Amino acid sequence: MSGYRRIIDDWNNVDVFACAVVSTYTQVQQRQVVVVGGGQAGLSVAHALHKLGIRPLVLERHRVGYSWEQQRWDSFCLVTPNWQCRLPDFPYDGPDLEGFMVKAEIVSYLQRYAAFVGAELREGVAVQRLMHHGTGYRLHTSEGEILAAHVVVATGGYHRPQCHADAPRLPVSTLQLDAREYRNPASLPPGPVLVVGSGQSGAQIAEDLFLAGREVHLSVGSAPRSPRRYRGRDVVDWLDRMGYYAMPISDHPDPRAVRSKTNHYLTGRDGGREIDLRARALEGMHLHGRLASIRADRILFNNDLAANLDQADAVYCRIRSSIDSWITKNDIEAPEEPSFTPCWQPGPAPDVGLDLNAHPLAAVIWCTGYRGDFRWIDVPVFDGCGQPAHERGITQSPGLYFLGLPWLHTWGSGRFCGVAEDAEYLASLISLRLQHRDASQERLECTALLGS
Repeated sequence: MSGYRRIIDDWNNVDVFACAVVSTYTQVQQRQVVVVGGGQAGLSVAHALHKLGIRPLVLERHRVGYSWEQQRWDSFCLVTPNWQCRLPDFPYDGPDLEGFMVKAEIVSYLQRYAAFVGAELREGVAVQRLMHHGTGYRLHTSEGEILAAHVVVATGGYHRPQCHADAPRLPVSTLQLDAREYRNPASLPPGPVLVVGSGQSGAQIAEDLFLAGREVHLSVGSAPRSPRRYRGRDVVDWLDRMGYYAMPISDHPDPRAVRSKTNHYLTGRDGGREIDLRARALEGMHLHGRLASIRADRILFNNDLAANLDQADAVYCRIRSSIDSWITKNDIEAPEEPSFTPCWQPGPAPDVGLDLNAHPLAAVIWCTGYRGDFRWIDVPVFDGCGQPAHERGITQSPGLYFLGLPWLHTWGSGRFCGVAEDAEYLASLISLRLQHRDASQERLECTALLGS
């Protein structure tokens, strides 16, 4: 065994705060708090910690704004109005509060926020493994090892794309992408495109292609849809006033399932509007039910298109109804709107699927969701599905936290509007725990002096 290996093994039995180790190859750094991820969540908790006198180290695998810049299509924009972009002490300050920031503006907003926070930020540093070490944690990174008392994982929850099990059966001539890889209609080969999944990404990408004149097939799943404006206001404005974004998950009627539910589809494009797939079908977009299977020469769909469209519209109507009730309860003057009437219905004939020999597809874009990938965390804080088990971001492993996950505490937790409250909550807890540790250490030192 090399001398370096012995040093590292010996350190496994030494308390994380006992001393520092310097080997021939690297220096093990010591930190009170390390934040993994330099996006809106990581920067928010760094800012909250700064305000409590704690200076964390923030590690970002790429660079600030990378996922927004490199993993979104060209016409991407937020679906929530700019006024709801309120990172801690850094709300949107542009000229269009009711507008929807496009991709470049989102990146600029985050980069300006990073400069405002002024955290000790190291970009281009990947955390390859996180494990217990004494009373704290050891992080193996691309720039060496770090020991920390507290670690906040703020890497989000969308890492690995989910595809249909039959995806490998598609012809090799068919380009396959997931939503993060799609850029624009011109970047795809000529020919028809199948978009699988009708959540926010799927519905918006299908529209992006369709508005560019491409032949689009959309496999419609169970994603709900939302109105854009209703009774004189953006629906986000109504829901914000009604307290939906601040509602804790404990008050949700189905807290166990809500974290994995698909977001409602609508768009901020063209100043913000609804996405009505029935209207697109009238205009020539080809709608199918949920993808069932892929054979050598055919893609088959379930016969559930009508049911899926009806389900999306039922959610749409329930949102409108809840706003109506709130307006009535609070005696608010607001213009009336006509009730919703579907503009198109699928035909009675069963969907025979797509014949790939007669009509080859140029591309298939998988918009079927993502799962968190936390395999680099070697600490038992996960449920049976490999997802973090936590209570408001706090795990059962003392000093390990998660931030920025969907429904971490509220509907707004994973958004620009709600991350501040979660960040401040965790920062306060970390501060208290550090104070308790310092007091405990001081008592131990006093006891040792009295006994000497």
